[in-house]
Amino acid sequence: MLLWIVLIVLVLTLFGFGFSLHLLWYAAAVLLVLCAVGFFMRGRMGSGRSAGGHR
Repeated sequence: MLLWIVLIVLVLTLFGFGFSLHLLWYAAAVLLVLCAVGFFMRGRMGSGRSAGGHR
């Protein structure tokens, strides 16, 4: 949970600085997409593992 908070704060900080530095804005966008993909992939893999573990 703490990791997600740190990542969100990092993304928001990069977006804030992105208005003056466009490179940081693109880095924040890429980081946001990677976080979203990781969140959804973890949800799919986690449900498969927990369902297979209960017999």
